[in-house]
Amino acid sequence: MAKGILGRKLGMTQIFNDNGHLVPVTVIDVANNVVLQQKTLEQDGYEATQIGFEDKRETLANKPAMGHVAKANTAPKRFIREIRFNEVPNDLLNLAVGEQVKCDLFQAGELVDVQGTSKGKGFQGVIKKYNQKKGFGSHGSRYHRGVGSMGAVKGNIRGKNLPGQMGHETKTIQNLEIVAVDTERELILVKGSIPGPKKGLVVVKTAIKSK
Repeated sequence: MAKGILGRKLGMTQIFNDNGHLVPVTVIDVANNVVLQQKTLEQDGYEATQIGFEDKRETLANKPAMGHVAKANTAPKRFIREIRFNEVPNDLLNLAVGEQVKCDLFQAGELVDVQGTSKGKGFQGVIKKYNQKKGFGSHGSRYHRGVGSMGAVKGNIRGKNLPGQMGHETKTIQNLEIVAVDTERELILVKGSIPGPKKGLVVVKTAIKSK
């Protein structure tokens, strides 16, 4: 069954599994997820579950936002996302508006897709951004970290590997295994690394390519 939840990346650690092997895991805090709206095929043209995550002060929300969360009898949310699945049944559609989405929705051993925003690196050159080779380091080279030959482009440089903004992109890591679920502290431990810095927003959803 398809399902999803929002959370914050707390960082990485390591645990020992039942076989005594050391497993690197990423800890995700998924507390305070509330269903704000259930979108239906008849009314909205598609089926999706709108989830709000992490409370914020009422002074930071406008009147339309306050009216929207009032239907769910909850505080204004800092992050609002839709969990949508087209081809498989959605577990979240069974939840009522205002009901909390708990971490026990997932179980250890499941495969999930984790989506987040990668770390921003700012404006970078082609050596760091595309791992291109540096020029000669000897004296008189006058070309150490510049862009290499781009061929006969005739002014058309679209798609060429040139210096520019690096990072701060939406990335999805697929088929990550859930190692453990802490229902008391509302934590999910996922094997391996996930995109984004510490305290970054992530979306954990059922893997769409799992067998």
